[in-house]
Amino acid sequence: MSALSGWRRATVEQVRAAVLNSATLDEVIKWGHLVYLSNGPVLLIRAEETRVLFGFWRGQRLREMDSLLKPGGKYEMATREFHEGEEVNAALLRRLVKEAVRLNKTLGDPTKL
Repeated sequence: MSALSGWRRATVEQVRAAVLNSATLDEVIKWGHLVYLSNGPVLLIRAEETRVLFGFWRGQRLREMDSLLKPGGKYEMATREFHEGEEVNAALLRRLVKEAVRLNKTLGDPTKL
């Protein structure tokens, strides 16, 4: 994260704070971005040049909670994008994280299906 600056750094810090205030998760760096684990991978935060990506391994099951989650990728992945000037709704992110952790607790590791 120290390599980030400007709006991307601020956005990653806000999203990360919401994640860490939501549930007990293991935080690791995989594939060059932050990955959070609880009974398997739960979510990721990835900073790119023009966006910050916030994704869930079981995100397709969370779309009723957040219509900005777009399905795609392996498993039941869905991601939302944050762009410069966009506000981070920490309360919504905390609800999403809690539900994603609950799904992994109930259904198991999403990569082992």
